Amino acid sequence: MNKTSDAAPVTLVAVDDDPLTLDLIKAALSQDGVEILTSSDSEQGLELVLRRRPKIAILDLIMPKLTGMQMLERIVEVDPSIDVILLTGHYSTDSAVEAIQKGACDYLTKPISLEKLRERVGSLVADAQQRQRALHLERELLEASQFEGIVGKSPLMLEVFARIRRVAPHFRTVLVTGPTGCGKELVARALHRLSPSRAGPFVVCNCAAVVETLFESELFGYVKGAFTGATQDKIGLFEYAQGGTLLLDEIGEMPMATQAKLLRVLQDQQIQRVGSPVTRKVDVRVVASTNRDLEAEVAHQKFREDLYYRLCMIEIRLPRLADRKEDLPLLERYFLERFAAQYNKPLARLAYRTQAILARYSWPGNVRELENVLGHACMLVEGDTVDVRDLPARFGAAIPKGAGEDNEFITLEEIQRRHALRVLERVGGNKVQAAEILGVSRATLYRLLAEDASEAAE
Repeated sequence: MNKTSDAAPVTLVAVDDDPLTLDLIKAALSQDGVEILTSSDSEQGLELVLRRRPKIAILDLIMPKLTGMQMLERIVEVDPSIDVILLTGHYSTDSAVEAIQKGACDYLTKPISLEKLRERVGSLVADAQQRQRALHLERELLEASQFEGIVGKSPLMLEVFARIRRVAPHFRTVLVTGPTGCGKELVARALHRLSPSRAGPFVVCNCAAVVETLFESELFGYVKGAFTGATQDKIGLFEYAQGGTLLLDEIGEMPMATQAKLLRVLQDQQIQRVGSPVTRKVDVRVVASTNRDLEAEVAHQKFREDLYYRLCMIEIRLPRLADRKEDLPLLERYFLERFAAQYNKPLARLAYRTQAILARYSWPGNVRELENVLGHACMLVEGDTVDVRDLPARFGAAIPKGAGEDNEFITLEEIQRRHALRVLERVGGNKVQAAEILGVSRATLYRLLAEDASEAAE
């Protein structure tokens, strides 16, 4: 094992009912960068593993109370990111296959070969530290890929960012279009923060939530006695947003009569409260957003043509998440860190197979759906790794056939495929390194992974 004092310590827990074996493991593996904890009681050892969540666990296969296989099942169930090595004085092919099938990363025989143990644990420690470095780089990339609270580095999003920068200092009205859940309000907030009106208020009107008969009074306000129940003057959203920006979200839901009055306000920058003959000057920048095709709405006489042309003089169109899949890892990291802080959990990463399933998904609900999916997963997950079982139920269909643990009869090829996926997950998706660890060619590894993907797609 190489010295690792320059990296964060890696915790290792060894559980064996033979104190001499534990002393041997401590003497063989003790050095800088590795914290070794031991227990000669299997139940206490399992509790230690679940409490400390080590990177590596070394378990004796045959122990009183709990066997190493039972501990393995529980550890993998709670935290599949822990690398488990099983030790046994009675090797059998069946138990070795069972151990690998249930998630062990290695199966060693007693008497322990100290050289082999050092080599195997050293490889796992190096992998853990590589993941730590990769995590640090991911966080740096995420920080560099954020623009005014919007995450992206794809060409489509870089074009959006550039357009926001150019428009923000000068706009009076902007139309932001795109499918539901793609971040239209974030764009509106970015425009406001980069505009000369950044010190003023940012006000949101959800046009889809306003009752049709109340639109005018909601936007422009009313005076006392204007209608039954108007017991005092009330300012509207335009006055409330004075000196700032008003977002008219889902403007396609606005009634035609209100559209005509909105057009006049945009042209004259004057509003008139309901029930009042007095006009009032307002200085408000307006961002209108919609997931509808307003041009088609105009053609069907569901949206005013003159208002449409007034709004679309400057348009910012947002892409679907499916059209910028290269941003998916960044968004996953962003939400993972946000929910880790929100739920006070030590979340570090997504399991490799989880990333693969999310990458294959079409994301009809766009970024908002991704946020909800990861929020669900981060709330349920135990440990620092989000696995497939933590995702909403609809993602269960994407798990490769035969992945359930209670299948009694599976093929040797299926065992190989699962083990390859687990190793690939442990090395952060590095296929070259995974092939070296597995002792196969890259072509063989690609074949295994291709078969896994084809089965998942059936």
